[in-house]
Amino acid sequence: MEVGTQHIAKLEPFLLMSKAAKGAAAAKLVQDATSAPGVFVFAELLEQPNVQELAGNEQHAPFYSLLQLFSYKTYPDYLQHKDSLPSLNEAQITKLKQLTLVSLAQDSRILPYSRLLSALEMPTIRELEDLIIDAIYLDVVRGKLDQREQQFEVEYTMGRDLEPGKLEQLLVSLQNWASTTSAVLATLDDKLTEISNRTATAKVEKEVYEKKYQATLKEVVDKQKEARNTHRPPSNGLRTEVTPAGQAELERARERERERERQRERERENKDDMDVDEPTDVKGKGRKPPLSESKLQRKRNRP
Repeated sequence: MEVGTQHIAKLEPFLLMSKAAKGAAAAKLVQDATSAPGVFVFAELLEQPNVQELAGNEQHAPFYSLLQLFSYKTYPDYLQHKDSLPSLNEAQITKLKQLTLVSLAQDSRILPYSRLLSALEMPTIRELEDLIIDAIYLDVVRGKLDQREQQFEVEYTMGRDLEPGKLEQLLVSLQNWASTTSAVLATLDDKLTEISNRTATAKVEKEVYEKKYQATLKEVVDKQKEARNTHRPPSNGLRTEVTPAGQAELERARERERERERQRERERENKDDMDVDEPTDVKGKGRKPPLSESKLQRKRNRP
């Protein structure tokens, strides 16, 4: 069942009875409807011909005013006109306070406990919270009790009957709301367009920056390579001109090499002189040939 339709459904039995009730029976029907659990809308009952006849009867007119009170007025209104209205039982008082809570919740999303205690004449916060919790269970309001902040945070309220003459005021309020909503949507569209433009501009600037960064980085790397190539010794394989000092050093190196060669030659000759004749067999195998006369002569002449 959709929100609010259950309240209308609970009024149906009284609408059927109102077609046959007149005078005192109609007054009694008003008392029963305003006391019945779960009945919180009364506009259709108020429009019934037999009920409207109560307004022209001096004896029963207070019951018509009572039905108007429950349709679109509040508990403070009852206190103000209490003497001209029928007395209320406990169920009627509780229901009227819950309807008053609905009216207050329609005007403000945050309801301080202090305001509710005053408007509903609740003696303690505990009783006030019990009243609100019962109203939540009956689905006339929804919200959260904030005991730390001492307030009731409203999330939803049922719709109450519209008081005669208030339709024009409601239409003006709706038109103002529509204008405000349109202005907010237009502002949001402008903001979204601005953000989109800024995003596109930032993207272009980032691309330009990235290109400059890459170009600068390449330039630095090229300069570093050029600097390394400048300080590297030539490696083209061409002979360079030898200075006089270098030529002298080369000559000394050649002389040292010749001296080392002569030294190696003398060592080989000394080795040959130190060889001893090995004994030979009968057949003369393994006999070393005698030294030539020239070699013997060189040995005698050697210092």
